[in-house]
Parts: sequence; structure tokens; C-alpha cells
Amino acid sequence: MTLLDRITINPSQCGGRPCIRGMRIRVSDVLELLGAGVGVDEILVDYPDLEREDVDAVLVWAARYVDGLRQRPS
Repeated sequence: MTLLDRITINPSQCGGRPCIRGMRIRVSDVLELLGAGVGVDEILVDYPDLEREDVDAVLVWAARYVDGLRQRPS
């Protein structure tokens, strides 16, 4: 399993938003926590089903997503 294999998208789960390993923990949830300054170790305590590699996968997914965005000319 590669890191990105940990990110799943199921149209009938969480409105089709990217989740972690089929759980109802969304990529955006983890990103918001990280953005708010919550440390990885604290996230792992608060979400015991998550693994450190899941958080790594979220960051890789987000980097690739942002890299794929294109600005519209103004």
C-alpha cells in the first residue's frame, strides 16, 4: 500500500469527499487540525484508528491537490 492508497473516495460516504482508509475521517478534518496547530501525536490520540502514515498520506494528497489547481486569468 502506498501512502496515497490510504486516501479513499466513495460517492456514498461523506458526500464523496476524500477520507482515510474508508473511515469517516475526512482528509479535510485532519488538515484543519494541522492548520490549527494541533500536533500529529495529539491527533493520533484523539483519533485512535488513525496511524501516523495516514497523516503523512493526508499531507501528500493535499500537496498533489494544490499542485493540480490552476488559477483562472483575471
